[in-house]
Amino acid sequence: MSRIANRFDDLARQGRTALVPFVTAGDPHPDVTVPLMHAMVDAGADLIELGVPFSDPIADGPVIQRATERALAHGVSLTGVLAMVHRFRERDAGTPVVLMGYLNPIEVMGYECFAAAAQDAGVDGALVVDVPPEEGGDLVAALRARGLDLVYLLAPTSTETRIARIGEVASGFVYYVAVKGVTGAGHLDTDAAAEKVRAIKARIPLPVGVGFGIKDPESAARVAGFADAVIVGSAIVGRIEALVQTPERIPSEIAEFLGGLRTAIDRVDG
Repeated sequence: MSRIANRFDDLARQGRTALVPFVTAGDPHPDVTVPLMHAMVDAGADLIELGVPFSDPIADGPVIQRATERALAHGVSLTGVLAMVHRFRERDAGTPVVLMGYLNPIEVMGYECFAAAAQDAGVDGALVVDVPPEEGGDLVAALRARGLDLVYLLAPTSTETRIARIGEVASGFVYYVAVKGVTGAGHLDTDAAAEKVRAIKARIPLPVGVGFGIKDPESAARVAGFADAVIVGSAIVGRIEALVQTPERIPSEIAEFLGGLRTAIDRVDG
């Protein structure tokens, strides 16, 4: 059983909802990322999504696009991101880490080479936003051979057929994008999201994380009422952007923000 599956099983036994923060690796400087990852875990993160910088992040809104630009300006590559995970594992052997990004850097490295390097670094899975299940066979095979999960996105527009197809190939968990559009865009309709999550759970026997549109403790608590995981990205990355000139403050201030989310989620779970 993967580290991701183990974590969700443990949380389910405890009746708790996972808190999953997203940050872009190398933003605003490579030296910040690993201390930030540890600070987020200390603040209550159950799983970390680590963004791999890419020059054409088509699924991301302006906040995360700018984070990617800052990381790329420091030369952060897929190899560098894997090195960050390796350093994180020197102190943390238990918190699952999922890489989130785009196919091009993986193709350049090669599927089998990437899977081997990711496993060696301590990565637990990947969410490759521009790989539909119909075209991901070789990548799925390479990751499965190394015991890594491949996480897929579902959206408000996903049909029953698409949900069933994702259920055939996804592992670890599925990520429900609760808002139409790119990251950081739109208004979160929690009633509609709850209905869609119920439909997904009826067809896919995996935990369902909900992201996009979660900005504060109130929205995190609402989502915790029906999701297995609350995923928060742009709200964190925006706070990092505001601290670019004082990077030493980033771990503690992001931890404080996550602590507020954790408290709100735990009130619902309790």
